[in-house]
Amino acid sequence: MRRTPADTEKSAKRITRRGLLLGTAQLALAGVLVGRMRYMQVDQADEYRMLADENRINIRLIPPVRGLVYDRKGVLLAGNEQNYSIVMVREDAGDPEEILTRLQKLVWISEEDKQKALDEMMRRSPFVPVTVAERVAWEDISKVAVNAPALPGVTPEVGLSRVYPLDSDFAHVVGYVGPVSDYDLSKIEDPDPVLQIPRFQIGKTGVENKHEEDLRGEAGTRRIEVNAVGRVMREIDREEGIPGANLQLTVNHALQNFSEARLAGESAAAVVMDPRNGDILAIASAPSYDPNKFVRGISSRDYNALLEDPYRPLANKTAQGTYPPGSTFKMVVALAALEAGVIDDKETVTCRGYKEVSGRRFHCWSRGGHGRVDLVRSLKESCDVYYYELAERVGIEAISAMARKLGLGIRPDVPLSGVAEGLMPTKDWKREVRGGDWMIGDSLNAGIGQGFVLASPLQLAIMTARIASGTAIEPRLVRSIDGVEQPVRGADVLDIDPSHLAAVRLGMYEVVNGTRGTAGRSRIVADGIRMAGKTGTSQVRNITAAERAAGVTRNEDLPWNRRDHALFVSFAPHDAPEVAVSVVVEHGMGGSLAAAPIARDIMLAALYDDIPPLDAYPSPQRGTIRSQFEMMNLREPLAPSQGRSRA
Repeated sequence: MRRTPADTEKSAKRITRRGLLLGTAQLALAGVLVGRMRYMQVDQADEYRMLADENRINIRLIPPVRGLVYDRKGVLLAGNEQNYSIVMVREDAGDPEEILTRLQKLVWISEEDKQKALDEMMRRSPFVPVTVAERVAWEDISKVAVNAPALPGVTPEVGLSRVYPLDSDFAHVVGYVGPVSDYDLSKIEDPDPVLQIPRFQIGKTGVENKHEEDLRGEAGTRRIEVNAVGRVMREIDREEGIPGANLQLTVNHALQNFSEARLAGESAAAVVMDPRNGDILAIASAPSYDPNKFVRGISSRDYNALLEDPYRPLANKTAQGTYPPGSTFKMVVALAALEAGVIDDKETVTCRGYKEVSGRRFHCWSRGGHGRVDLVRSLKESCDVYYYELAERVGIEAISAMARKLGLGIRPDVPLSGVAEGLMPTKDWKREVRGGDWMIGDSLNAGIGQGFVLASPLQLAIMTARIASGTAIEPRLVRSIDGVEQPVRGADVLDIDPSHLAAVRLGMYEVVNGTRGTAGRSRIVADGIRMAGKTGTSQVRNITAAERAAGVTRNEDLPWNRRDHALFVSFAPHDAPEVAVSVVVEHGMGGSLAAAPIARDIMLAALYDDIPPLDAYPSPQRGTIRSQFEMMNLREPLAPSQGRSRA
């Protein structure tokens, strides 16, 4: 049907109205968009510019330079050396395994190291660089640089790695560093972000571990520009980190080397202290090991050899090892009895070779006995019966209290790994730990440093230094941190009657210098530096009544690990002490036989600050001593000095 003109006009008006409404809506929408664009591009321009920068600028940490460790004379004990390494970024490499296979044709990388690198790359963000080879030669770095187009994601880098120039001499003291492990991170409440850097090294043992925060320093940062997919385009700027603090220890590198060389062939420990200020001058544990192997990655073969060695080279026997102190404990018992007033230094005790208590005999080392002995003679000849009697009279509580006053049974505050507390038993301790009452026989055994009593060589050195100085001196291993002197601790006078200390010192002097003294063969004859000391022999097995009746098996006829330990503690000069020494030789059989000669040599080396002069020794021994020095593996082989001056 045909439309009329009126219908056509009416329809046109309707379309015009709709067009106007639609046009108005479009204009309104365009106005909103223009306003929003103006708001974003003008009003919020600074904010979006900052967001854009954050998206294209990455911040990466720069490992700080680790602090150095020196001895008391400024000799480097732990330093840093240049280390060339090769790193890979997984995102840039595409196929990491294929790229590593290409890299292996240029640089030697074991299959084990290759797999470790791949595993680490899978655990970390694809943009984080992972070290695939360390300590590579410059020639290898050149090969990688020349073949860079065929090795996407692979970059050679130059960094620093820890090095110990004196090898094994300070392994147990300075310790070593190693890569941060998950276990390390689990022990830290708020880990430093720098610890997340792949293969970042931290202290694992010794001073390196205990002063980790001082030595580590603070990381630096560098800002790098990356493209849309995260690839590095250029470095914009960098802020270097703060190097770690330098530490100066109290130890003397030459004396430490002499001590290690003198202990060679033994499973033993020696500690040298200055009783005037507590400085540890040497602290040697033998045998030792090369800490550089751990920094560079020790092989399974080398590590297993260390673990399987019966002499336990990984253990720091000076601080971790605890031993029955044997007769070196007799000074403690004597002082406890003197302070309690149960005996004086002139009173005598009769030794018939044993003391009988409740039908049981406690034997003296001298089967025929010593006869009537006073305090000085009891120390000089190491009479056991005298100390059985004192222990019975004074009791374990007073003995234990005196031991703690002299530094035994208390963990020394030194920055070493696994420092032992030792054991000074009491009645409550036995009741709580062993579930039994304290017996009089326990006191008698403690009276000669056996039974439950345990002490480390470091603790024995502290005990000796306190007896020598009459002060409660504490050991000091770190002399300064970044040039700031560390305080001397414990210089207060001991709460012990000076006359009692003098009586004990006289007995120790007679041990070395008196007729029939147990360490007479180890005396020093040089004028002005006579030594005072005490021998000790501690059993590691029980001697049965049947064996004693049939004749006790000689130490030398027993397997090595069943022989007695040998101990010796000493100080010199006896009238103005400058050095205190303790030595423990595991299974050395006798203090006078094995430990005292070693202690004397170390004592003289400390006093002279050089190879000991031959004229400090009794003349019949000088030929043997000369030969001994010539055979020692000293870092700086010097002819024995003939002078008498000492530093």
